[in-house]
Amino acid sequence: MADLTFVSADNFQEEVLGADTPVLVDFYADWCGPCKALAPVIEELAGEFGDQLKVVKLDVDQNSELSMQYGVQSIPTMVLFKGGEEADRIVGFLPKGQLKEQLDAHLNGTSA
Repeated sequence: MADLTFVSADNFQEEVLGADTPVLVDFYADWCGPCKALAPVIEELAGEFGDQLKVVKLDVDQNSELSMQYGVQSIPTMVLFKGGEEADRIVGFLPKGQLKEQLDAHLNGTSA
């Protein structure tokens, strides 16, 4: 399993918006059942994509300003950032295959 970075308002600019590679931000909460179910899938994908994709987690309860800024209204929500801009948004639990397919499309220049 990959080591995931946890981001907050303190390091979001540097870790996400200023990153050289695409970044998938997993907006989650500890009390969220679907978030817990998605966590191992996120970790597996982080390991599989390696240097192609940086995967970070953001606790919506501890970072409500960022959650509001990015319009996160339900969790889990995953937002893919490329060049500091939102490139895609996935709301809710998706099976690993579908999630990987959607990310592959962005990382390999095709559209999903």
